[in-house]
Amino acid sequence: MKRFVLLYHQFPADHDDVSHYDLMLEEGDALRTWRLLEKPDMLQPVRGEAIFPHRLTYLDYEGEVSGNRGSVTRIDRGEYELVRDDAETLIVQLYGSVLIGRLAVLIS
Repeated sequence: MKRFVLLYHQFPADHDDVSHYDLMLEEGDALRTWRLLEKPDMLQPVRGEAIFPHRLTYLDYEGEVSGNRGSVTRIDRGEYELVRDDAETLIVQLYGSVLIGRLAVLIS
């Protein structure tokens, strides 16, 4: 199975961006990534925005992000199965330590 990671991306107080969660799904030699403004809840859909692919190193990385872009903390990681992936909705079956079950992301 392919791997996933959920990171909490915290920005410095003087930064323009807002702290958020990054859901990253392994796809080939990169991680497809969605920015989530709230912590995923397995009981209800969460809103997310697809952003640029990230390097596979983020599957195991925690710490400072270059360019004064804050830091990332791993919330969970594990394996996943893709259930639905279209322009409006991403649904994945997650097999993590914290996130276990189906997660629905409504794409904005």
